[in-house]
Order: sequence, then C-alpha cells, then structure tokens
Amino acid sequence: MEKRRHQRVNVSLLGRYMLSDRHEYPCQTVNISPGGLAMIAPVMGELGERVIVYLDHLGRIEGAIVRPFPNGFAMTITATARKRDKLATQLIWLANRHELNLPEDRRHERVAPRNNRSILTLPDGSDHPCIVIDISLSGAAIQTSLKLPLGTAVVLGKTQARVVRHIENGLAVEFVRPQTIESLQEQFT
Repeated sequence: MEKRRHQRVNVSLLGRYMLSDRHEYPCQTVNISPGGLAMIAPVMGELGERVIVYLDHLGRIEGAIVRPFPNGFAMTITATARKRDKLATQLIWLANRHELNLPEDRRHERVAPRNNRSILTLPDGSDHPCIVIDISLSGAAIQTSLKLPLGTAVVLGKTQARVVRHIENGLAVEFVRPQTIESLQEQFT
C-alpha cells in the first residue's frame, strides 16, 4: 500500500549531495516529489542523517535519509509549504517538457565549433567518436548513432553532461555545470 503523501515523478536530474561529514558526492535522481526523493548515490549515510542536495534545475534541497536501496537511498524533503508548491510546479514542467514540446529553456547562444570532432564517453567508460553540431555555455547538439536514454550521464570531450533530448541523427546534452568561453575554445578549436 502506498504511504506517500505526494506522487513521485520519474525525473532524472544530476547533482551533488553532502552528508553530515561535509563531503560532497555526485548523484542522480530516480524520482522526486515535493515530499521526498530517491537518488542513485555512491555513498550511503546513516538512516535519519541530514542530507543537503544540489540538483540541476531545482537547486538546494534539504532532508534526511529514510530508506537505503541498491546503489542509493530515499530521503525526505524538509521545506516550507511555499517551497513545496514551487517544487511541485518545477517538477510538472520537468516531467512534461518533452512530451508537450514545450519551448526549451535556452540560456545561451549556440554556435558551430571550429573543431566539430569530439569523443562521447558513456557511463561504462566506453568512448565513441561524435560530431558536435553546435555548442553553447550550457549544452551541445551531437551527431551520433548512439540512442541513449534521457538522463544518461556522459562526458563530451572533457565536459560532464547528461542527455536531455533526442534529435535527428543524434542527441542534445546539457552540461552539468555551465562552461566558460575559454574552456569551450580550449576543447573545440
């Protein structure tokens, strides 16, 4: 029987988390609701331990570990009613943006790189040559025959990213952290 107060949304977001020992680790959400979330995490804390999570698109979330599972844990979210309402709105948008063909949240201009050849590294460590169609400070469109699930963590060149969209003949990725013009020029010129 379902005991959750809020319905969870299957949404894959990259981020990082900090346990009470103040060490940070990478993470990826499995599902999330205004009251809790489950995430893939390399290090498990103690039940009841306070956790601070920083997620792409959602920002800072605080809570406590309530349940371990293989490769991660579930946690509650401690937030005001106003923050929960805002989180619910953000989750609806994240869950539906691809299905409803909502406009992209493009923050940076895209340009064609001078050197369009790169390597896409998958979570299993395998490298695959690809063509960078266009690139911005926040992401890139890549020509590749790979069909990766949305949310897959990848590395484009030396930059961590995740798959956010399928395009004709390839993928669109969003960088885990916004890049600088200098770092992109170093990699793609």
